Parts: sequence; C-alpha cells; structure tokens
Amino acid sequence: MTLSAKYPMKWLKRVLITLVALLAIAIAVPFFVTLDDYIPRIEKEVTAKLKEPVSIKSIKFVALPLPHVTVDGITVGKAGDVKVGKVTATPDLFSLLSATKVIRSIEIKSLVLTQKAIDKIPVWSKTDDAKSPALVRIESIRLDDALLKLDKASFGPFDARVNLDPKGEPEDASITTQDGKLKIFVKPGKSNYLIDATAKAWKAPVGPAILFDELIVKGVATLNDASFSQVSAKLYGGTITGNATAGWLKGLQIKGNLDINQVELKSLVPLLAPGTNMSGKLNAKPVFSAAAATANQLANALRLETSFNVRDGVLHGVDIQKAATNLIKKDSGGGETRFDVLSGHLVMEREAQRFTDLKIVSGALGADGNVNISARKELSGRINASLKAGKITAANVPLNVSGTVEHPMLLPTGATMAGAAVGTAILGPGVGTSIGMKAGQFAEKLFGRKEENKR
Repeated sequence: MTLSAKYPMKWLKRVLITLVALLAIAIAVPFFVTLDDYIPRIEKEVTAKLKEPVSIKSIKFVALPLPHVTVDGITVGKAGDVKVGKVTATPDLFSLLSATKVIRSIEIKSLVLTQKAIDKIPVWSKTDDAKSPALVRIESIRLDDALLKLDKASFGPFDARVNLDPKGEPEDASITTQDGKLKIFVKPGKSNYLIDATAKAWKAPVGPAILFDELIVKGVATLNDASFSQVSAKLYGGTITGNATAGWLKGLQIKGNLDINQVELKSLVPLLAPGTNMSGKLNAKPVFSAAAATANQLANALRLETSFNVRDGVLHGVDIQKAATNLIKKDSGGGETRFDVLSGHLVMEREAQRFTDLKIVSGALGADGNVNISARKELSGRINASLKAGKITAANVPLNVSGTVEHPMLLPTGATMAGAAVGTAILGPGVGTSIGMKAGQFAEKLFGRKEENKR
C-alpha cells in the first residue's frame, strides 16, 4: 500500500470510530436522561398542593430493564416531616398516549414519616374535585424499609405491598416488619376492609413494652371506625381473649372487654405500673373505654373496671403481718406479703385506681379493705388485718395505708396504737397489748362513726 493510500484509510478509521462513539452516546442518552431541569416546577406545584415546602434532589429516566423514572431525595416540611430515599415509577408505555396514564408500579425506599406528617395525611389526600376522572392510575405500590416516627415511639422498619384495581381502589395490602415478628393483611369487602394481623415475640410500639408470645387480631374497618371481633394473645404464661372497637370520625374512641387467665404478674406489673413489684397468676375480666381528641390523650382518658383474683403470689414492698404486730413501733416499710389468694374489685379512671373489697388469704394472715392510688401514685385507704401471732389470737388490726406506690406505708390507726400502748403499760405485753388494742378499736368505732358519716 502506498503512502498516499494510508492517509484515507486512517481518516476513514477515525471517522468510523467517531461515528460509533456518537451512535453509542445517542443510544445511551435515552436510557439515562436527567430530568433535573423539571425539579423547580415540580417542587412548586407539589408545594402548592400540600401547602408544605417540598424539595427533590434529582430525577432520572432509565430504560433498562424496563423504562422507569427514579426520584431521589424527597423531603416534605420545614422539619423534614416526610423523607424518602428513592421513588421508582414504572409506567405502562402504551398508556402514555391515552387520557389516563397507567403506572404499573411505584416503589418507595427508605420512607420516614413523623407524627406530624401522619396527622396531615387526611388533608394532603383530599382532591380538588372528587368527581373528576383520575388522570393517573396506579396498579401497585411497594414500600421497603419504611419507618414511622411517632411522638414517643417508632414503628418499623417495615415493608408494605398494596395492589389496586382499575378504579384505583385497594385490592389487598400487607405490612410486614423486617424482623418478621408482625404481619398485617388487609382485604377490602363490600363496604369495609377485612383485617387479619398476627404477631410472635412482638412488643407494641406504643404504650407499655408488653411482650406478646403470640397475638392474633381479626376484624373489619371502615374509613371511620374498626371492630375487632377476635383478640387473642399468649403472654407471660397465660392467655387473653376478647374484642374491641375503635372510632376516629370525631377524635378517637375505643372500648372493649377482655378475659385474662393465669397471666403471671412478676414481669408484667412493672411495665403497667412502674415502681410496683408483685407476683402471682392473675384472672380478671376487664371492661375498658376511652375517648380523646388525640392518640396521646387516650391513656389519660382510659376507664377500666374489673373484678380480679391473683393466686400464689407475693406483694413486695410491704409486710402486712409485720405492720399489724408492731403496734408500738412505727417501722412499717419494706418487706413482703405472701398470699394464697388476693382478690377484689378495681376501677381505673384518669390514671387513678380504686381497689375495693380487697381480700387477702395466706395461712395465719387474713386481710380486707380498700386502697386508692392517685394519678400521682400516692396511696390512701384502710386495711384490716386478722392474724394469729404469739399471744395475740385472731386479732383484727386496722391499718392506715399511706406513702407512694414505690414506698408504701402501713400503720395501725391512732386509736389502736394508743389502746395497745396503754394496755401494755398497765397489764404488760401480750395480754395487755391485745386488750388495749381491742379497747382502742372499740373506741374508734364508737366515736369515729359520726366522722365517717359526715364524709
């Protein structure tokens, strides 16, 4: 080949390489087209719709493996009440030429919602004209690694799946925590939604950190309320069954009843009443209700009533027998009271508790009375202890209840202590103490009756 022929060949080779490169770029561009120029317009329109500032980091069109659009770094609200790592929307390409565009799937990764955002969802979801035809129809929604940040707790991370029908209504939905401990399935009925939830080794995200070995909840829900016909749980060696209803059309309302059988209190009581230490197997049938403007106010508005009995347990922090026998000394704190049966009636209202018809049976010790626990966890009431101790046989000793849940105090009434002191001084300990104590009780009943009637 001559020198003159080499130059055209080199030129042609360079042209071909350039053309191939340009062709490759031309082919690749539609697959990875950035749409960042549209971000300001989208942010403005969505901000106007939600009445909250909205920011977007980037938007990109990708063609493989299926044509789709990805949106990264979405934030809603001044304090970032909604944050989304990435949204991927896969359209039905043939629908782009029709009046209603179809999105086959929307995948949302790393969604974070705060309590403030959750409260605003009903407002954000309202359309300007509910009767106007939808311009976009979504077939399925997928959430991965979602988290709800509530006021005093959080729920998640969890995954969710929602399938929608041609009218845009949910066909079915599921929520599964990533640890697999909670699964919720929702299936629309004719005018409601069927709910089926199961949990194992699960703790509720709000309220006391009660550990459910197993929990099953089944019921129906509408946009305004829910009714759970089956609530059953296994926890702390016992079972709970019952039903409940909830409404949220005007504020929040809940009510229901439960049947509690053989639930061990040793680990449960400190969760429900911090500072209280008690063991034994509980049987009860509580009826409860509450109505409040917000979820945070439900606990304060809760009213619960039930008869109960606890068997083979220990009441820690107070020794009733010691308090009843130490009539002169004022050392009534600490210790414990073992019992065969502890029964009574409980009314809990606005965080205060009233225990009436209390009865304790434990060998030589018997007791009855009433005890109140204020919302500030302060104790008041009267316990009548009946016991056999030394020479004091079948003595009935009235004890005033005071102190707090963490530091309870039991002291003999003033008349009982005065009578015991006088009897001991005149006749000596034992017989003198017993006689003086009974004389003091008689005087208290005789002269204290008018005061009680005034109350």
